[in-house]
Amino acid sequence: MSGKFTFIDLFAGIGGFHLAMHRLGGKCIFASEIDADARKTYKHNYEQISPELFLNGLFNDDIRNVMPHDIPDFDLLCAGFPCQPFSQAGYKRGFNDNHNSERGNLFFNIVDIIEAKKPKAIFLENVRGLVSHDSGKTFKVIREILENELGYSFYFKIVKASDYGLPQLRPRVFIVGFRDEGFMRGFNFPSPKSLKFTMSDVWKGKCTRDIGFTIRVGGRGSQIDDRRNWDAYMVDNQIRRLSYVEARKMQGFPDDFHFPVSDTQAIKQLGNSVAVDTIEEIGRNVIDYMNILNTKEIKMKTTHNKGEWSELLLFVKLLCEQQLFLADSDLNAKVDFFNIHKVTTHNLDLDFLIVDKSSIEVVDKNTGNKRLIDISSIITPQILKKLIDDIKEGEKTFKIDGFTVIQNDLGFNIVKGGHSLQKSDILLDISNKTITKANEGFGVKSYLGAKPTLLNASGNTNFIFQIENLDNSRIDEINAINTATKVKDRIVAIENCGGKFKYIGAEKDTMTYNLKMVDSLMPEIIAYVLLAFYRNRISSISKIVDFVDEQALLNQQINYGDKAALKNKIQKLLVDVLLGFFAGSKWNGVYEANGSIVLKNNGDCVAFHIIDLETLKNYLYKNIKLDTPSTTRHRYGSLYQEKGNKLYFKLNLQLRF
Repeated sequence: MSGKFTFIDLFAGIGGFHLAMHRLGGKCIFASEIDADARKTYKHNYEQISPELFLNGLFNDDIRNVMPHDIPDFDLLCAGFPCQPFSQAGYKRGFNDNHNSERGNLFFNIVDIIEAKKPKAIFLENVRGLVSHDSGKTFKVIREILENELGYSFYFKIVKASDYGLPQLRPRVFIVGFRDEGFMRGFNFPSPKSLKFTMSDVWKGKCTRDIGFTIRVGGRGSQIDDRRNWDAYMVDNQIRRLSYVEARKMQGFPDDFHFPVSDTQAIKQLGNSVAVDTIEEIGRNVIDYMNILNTKEIKMKTTHNKGEWSELLLFVKLLCEQQLFLADSDLNAKVDFFNIHKVTTHNLDLDFLIVDKSSIEVVDKNTGNKRLIDISSIITPQILKKLIDDIKEGEKTFKIDGFTVIQNDLGFNIVKGGHSLQKSDILLDISNKTITKANEGFGVKSYLGAKPTLLNASGNTNFIFQIENLDNSRIDEINAINTATKVKDRIVAIENCGGKFKYIGAEKDTMTYNLKMVDSLMPEIIAYVLLAFYRNRISSISKIVDFVDEQALLNQQINYGDKAALKNKIQKLLVDVLLGFFAGSKWNGVYEANGSIVLKNNGDCVAFHIIDLETLKNYLYKNIKLDTPSTTRHRYGSLYQEKGNKLYFKLNLQLRF
């Protein structure tokens, strides 16, 4: 293994991943664990090893409160996510386990972090029952999300702790994936190793078993011949009960690993832990292979999705057409237009300066080197039409040979890039009769594929309601409703049982902060907009405003003014989302882009700009609707129970054109 690496430790427990990765040369830069006693043990043992975690507030408790973009960049994501929903010893509710703080679907919090931070590799652990849970459907969902949605390779293997030297059965499934592996798959799990010691060494006496039982969390005290027994052993012809001292050794923790908690808590924490030696052995192969991928030459990506190809199409169209017409609220081109003088992006090292109708000067931003190209010989109306047709016909990620020729002639390989928190996809030098702007940022919305989104669904766009006056025994009954309109039907069922929805707040404080930047009443407005949408199946934002006003839903809660005032607030929100804020990061109130370019289904492009803000507001108000993303993926639409036996229900906000 060469070089150091950084990792994060999610569902950290007492830090089995942390210890193993530290031994391999890794630095932990973020950790999350909700159990208060486990947090004590974790801090006690790692405060000297990783002081920055505790000094800089990077030891989080509830992973649901994490803002993924606030986590420092890291190489490897480690997580032993909650296993009880998939365990043979539990109820095996899987993703539907909402009886204890949504523990069944916390895997999707991991997904949100991977999606935002794009680490080089992922390393996950769970009980072997995860693989077969719900006839394999749960595992299939996990694999499809990691491979197809996030773009990671996927390896898994069920191994025992005894396969890697520890005298304990403990069968677990390990999932490993790499971001930049491509189609050449080369990772291998390590070969099994001999036991480093036996249970006789653990007990320091003659034990009848070389390999011990799987250490568990509960169920202590069964008779030694009971099939449920896991903590009683015959040692030197006497029955002895496992204490945390023996369990610590069986799990691979050193003798100087201390537990500043009760003995009962210590054994529970070890039962919840990963086997350190197993993590270290597999982790060594993960790090070695990650380093191989870092050093080998990665071929330029030649396949893209429709959105990425659309941005590249727009880039070359603007170079060719050299004018950008403003649009009315129906996307018809108006007589007003911008002359384009330069085209570039945030991450592109080249500026494309328009000299005349046929000539483009390409300037290297770093060296200042210049070269002149004949754009009319590279891009013609016929070529543009072919590119448009190719994009419309493509599926998932695909290759367009025509773009390869154009990019080679222009001297760059890819336009899409930069960090994901970026509203301006393209930068233009523009002018008309009234304004002249340099590096003016425009977002891009394309209709060549699926209808574009204004606000993507995530855990950041969940809103929480407390359910009052409902018996907790109704959880499984109501969550079992699985109709095509299940969220609506669950809401109706809750209300028919006497339950009342009381708005609590956005799941993430950052979302509340951003909404209040738009308007102090916006969080409450959105809450009742969501209830109107999901309960009454009204999707158009303008029709929802009409409904909320007609039913006086908000007047009972807040004094928002009249319908015109509500419309103005919603219009401002839509513009602020388009040009200003992301759900996952605090907004300073400044627009990151001053306009948006729409690539229409026929390939024509028109634009909106803040010089004509009213037209932009009207366009968004007429064309934005609420949508229903996956309830499982985004963790909403089900009753769940928190401490104190209080019931909650979440609704998700996704805005689509």
